[in-house]
Amino acid sequence: MIALNNNFIHDAINAVSQKLFDKEEQIKLAFACILANGHLLIEDKPGLGKTTLANAMANVLGLEFKRIQFTSDMLPSDVLGVSIFQPNTSDFKFFKGPIFTQLVLADELNRGTPRTQSALLEAMAEKQVSIDGKTYSLTQPFFVIATQNPSDDAGTFPLPDSQLDRFTVSISLGYPSKNAERKLYSNAFAKDYNKPLATVIQTKQLIAIQLEIENFHANDEVKDYLQLLIEKTRNNNLFVDGLSPRAGLAMFRLSQAIAYIEGRDFVIPEDVQKAFLPISSHRLRSTSSQHRVKQLLGTLLNETRIP
Repeated sequence: MIALNNNFIHDAINAVSQKLFDKEEQIKLAFACILANGHLLIEDKPGLGKTTLANAMANVLGLEFKRIQFTSDMLPSDVLGVSIFQPNTSDFKFFKGPIFTQLVLADELNRGTPRTQSALLEAMAEKQVSIDGKTYSLTQPFFVIATQNPSDDAGTFPLPDSQLDRFTVSISLGYPSKNAERKLYSNAFAKDYNKPLATVIQTKQLIAIQLEIENFHANDEVKDYLQLLIEKTRNNNLFVDGLSPRAGLAMFRLSQAIAYIEGRDFVIPEDVQKAFLPISSHRLRSTSSQHRVKQLLGTLLNETRIP
């Protein structure tokens, strides 16, 4: 079985760790996200390695990579593409935008206006783009990594719930440790930083692994545990709204991908535990400004008995 040979993914994780020090858990979650055929949201301040992570993942996975820098004056056509009239043929020709790639970095997504942000919705959910009455399929695999500045930064527009729900996982890189940051100052790091990483996994291998992971077994007790966690977010007056069915499916798929990285072809409750916070933290809002969502979710997780 292809999926039981997880050496590929561990080689990829180790390679990216050479560019982004001291962030192995976040890198693992990022790879689990793409193995689950999802999209990744990175919420952090500028300069902490968000772009480095996206670029390095594209290198090791052998994916075509494009970056879109979102600004307040961007239009949807800057993302999707535009039809331009051709005088010689008296017809319109569609010129594809940067969304037509395999891995797209939507950098500082919340600096774009809601109108421009919404250009990603159909692409993320259905892997296609509709323009001028025509539908264009996106290249497979298709993976969005979006970065988001803190919401209190100047010039930002909050992402709507419909947008947030399309991101499978959210992570925060945070500051590196003192020892990890010291490595950045070395001549060796400066020399190798701009060198692209070698491809570790071919596109056909990645797609095959994604398909096989979807068949990983989870028994009824594991599914009961997952549904219990989802139900507790819905029947809890500390959250504005609970997790959607799309979020529940994303948690199940991510649990399967985590099992693969751990070397198993079946899901255990601990996989669901690892998936719960990355799936939930960007989707849920607290009813009280005195409570932080991640703290509430941590408490909920600790209070829910594992089968």
